[in-house]
Amino acid sequence: MTEQEKEDKIIQQLQSNKQADQAFSELVSLYKERLYWHIRNMVKNHEDANDVLQNTFIKVFRYIKNFKGDSKLYSWMYRIATNESITFLNKKAKKLQLSDQELQDQLIDNLESDVYFEGDKIQIALQKALNTLPEKQRQVFNMKYFQDLKYKEIAEILEVTEGACKSNYHHATKKIEEYLKRD
Repeated sequence: MTEQEKEDKIIQQLQSNKQADQAFSELVSLYKERLYWHIRNMVKNHEDANDVLQNTFIKVFRYIKNFKGDSKLYSWMYRIATNESITFLNKKAKKLQLSDQELQDQLIDNLESDVYFEGDKIQIALQKALNTLPEKQRQVFNMKYFQDLKYKEIAEILEVTEGACKSNYHHATKKIEEYLKRD
């Protein structure tokens, strides 16, 4: 069974309430790891990523009946995860009375002491370089580089054109290269 066929079956079960619990469990097991890493790339912290992931799945379950099928289920869930991550980061920045940039700097500084972070100096440098990018470029880069999504999928998730995704990725890679050469 293809991924699309699995998605269609799960959507049908969730929207009709037939075997909804089983279908939701299948949905979670199918996407939790990919969504976790997408969220983790944004929030940087393991515990925070788990919290945001849980909120994402709650929203997916709550709003699945509104899913029209205009995009892939996967893209729709990524959009929810992205929005939940941004909301989480905005609340955290406000609570800590930090600007978005100050919060991002703090999150990256905390990566070095995070027991769940398996990166080395190069990964820290890459995260610092990513931190200098505008939000859209950072999102596109994360999805393309770390999750190996196709431009078409990224465009669907971010609700932009493929051309915009390619442009954002190109600009992001150039800026990252420049940053890493300086560092």
